[in-house]
Amino acid sequence: MTEQELHNLAMEVVGKRMEEEGFEFMTVNSELKKDPQFVCLKDKKLHFVIVRSVSYPNNPLEYDKALMETVHSHAEKFEATTYYAGVGLAHADNYELPLTKKDPYAINFQGLQKIEPHA
Repeated sequence: MTEQELHNLAMEVVGKRMEEEGFEFMTVNSELKKDPQFVCLKDKKLHFVIVRSVSYPNNPLEYDKALMETVHSHAEKFEATTYYAGVGLAHADNYELPLTKKDPYAINFQGLQKIEPHA
């Protein structure tokens, strides 16, 4: 799968979960490296969500701190909460194999991680 296809799959996983949790999507951006991917409302509050697909063996909970600081600073101007959503993707039968469109895949998504500003 291409980087864009993996990203789209991660966006689908995160989008479904957010929908289930009551988020209302205002804008969705599936273009690679164009952040944030989701701008949404929940409980009358604005939320910015950064989505990344992460290939095995990398940890989907680890994120680029400098990028998240930049997005968080931008979000603050809108009084928005910032979240990171890392989605681990791997070939279901053998994590060491590359993922293709016809393969079953394993997903490791543990929900949205709230990004707090560093003091």
